[in-house]
Amino acid sequence: MNAQIPARIASILMNALKGGVVPRVGLEYITVGRAREIEALLHDIDITAQGGASFRFIVGKYGSGKSFLLQTIRNYATARGFAVADADLSPERRFAGTKGQGLATYRELIKNLSVKSKPDGGALPLILEKWLSEIHTRVKTESGAQGADFDREVERQIFAVAGSLEGMVHGFDFAKAIAAYWRAYRHDDEALKSNALRWFRGEYPSKREAKAELDVGFIVTDETWYDFLKIFALFLVGVGYKGLLVFIDELVNIYKIPNSVTRQNNYEKILIMYNDALQGKAQHIGFLMGGTPQCVEDRYKGVYSYEALRSRLEEGHFSSDGLKDLTAPIIRLQMLTQEEMYVLAEKLRDIHAQLYSYQPRLSHEDLVYFLTVEYNRVGADTHITPREIIRDFIELANILHQNPRESVAGILGGNSFELAKGGLSEEGYHGEFSEFEV
Repeated sequence: MNAQIPARIASILMNALKGGVVPRVGLEYITVGRAREIEALLHDIDITAQGGASFRFIVGKYGSGKSFLLQTIRNYATARGFAVADADLSPERRFAGTKGQGLATYRELIKNLSVKSKPDGGALPLILEKWLSEIHTRVKTESGAQGADFDREVERQIFAVAGSLEGMVHGFDFAKAIAAYWRAYRHDDEALKSNALRWFRGEYPSKREAKAELDVGFIVTDETWYDFLKIFALFLVGVGYKGLLVFIDELVNIYKIPNSVTRQNNYEKILIMYNDALQGKAQHIGFLMGGTPQCVEDRYKGVYSYEALRSRLEEGHFSSDGLKDLTAPIIRLQMLTQEEMYVLAEKLRDIHAQLYSYQPRLSHEDLVYFLTVEYNRVGADTHITPREIIRDFIELANILHQNPRESVAGILGGNSFELAKGGLSEEGYHGEFSEFEV
């Protein structure tokens, strides 16, 4: 059995996977395969930490593990000292639009801003407070200054970070907003603190209002939100993080836009981000975007319909199903192999048993039986996904636990295996999974 997993984590894993969604925590207990893809993406993270930038598309069919991989990398990144921000695109959230959809995406990203100590979003106030508190402590222990001298030294260190942003587009306004938050922090002014946070979150409706309340003459808009993300990345490095990773899923919602001009505007925004990352115009920021093969490769409405992107993203002449360049901008996910699914089923069996405090009933032969039935369903060779198999397996484990007199054969159907494999011969039963013989 696996090492003991906290009951809360085990419960989250079982409930999320049974519901067909990716859990936010505990992925390290169930990660199977994807070692090469994870290694490639962790290399991107290392480059980003050193001041570079990265941009990747993670492409896979629904249920192939695309969102799972994104979440796994997200967890790796926060553990390594990065801040991460994630958003799912939707009709209301895009990269560009005529009704504030780009700004809505920015707001979602900042709302979901996370760090290791606050992994579920809403980390912006924590980041600011922690930074200011650390400066206070450092000045107190290192300089021994008191009174006005203490305040001046604290301000000097704050403005050393804020001032480094002023050379960037909109950096001066960002620095002024930091100064406003510092004043609110020093004087315990909750109203001013709230206004500064509203500005960072892109919630001010007009420049006039921001000028009146914060003396900042600029606000985040549909046109400027990406520039603000780049500033955020450098600010986060200045306050002690390794950088900012931006995770954007459900790219299919751009593909679904009916208006071709609007689609092209969105793809143009992606091109700007892509070029910035690869040309060295952005620092300490990485982008991972998840989508289906169709929403990327369709030449009428997908990413490839934008010629400037297609020419940059298409594979060269030497890649094949068995030979992939994992440094390419697109990582295409293959389905997990049957052997990898066996290992995952074994992990889930043990976690389920731990959660409900019983000895696992599903034997090696039962796992092979279950997977053989799953893979031999009609159409499984082209349509079955890990998500469906996982959901079915957890359902099987639940039914067995709740009905201890039932057997695997009884639940799956007494003749389902014979129909799939032509009989329960010893050779047929174990042949395809021979490496797991015990």
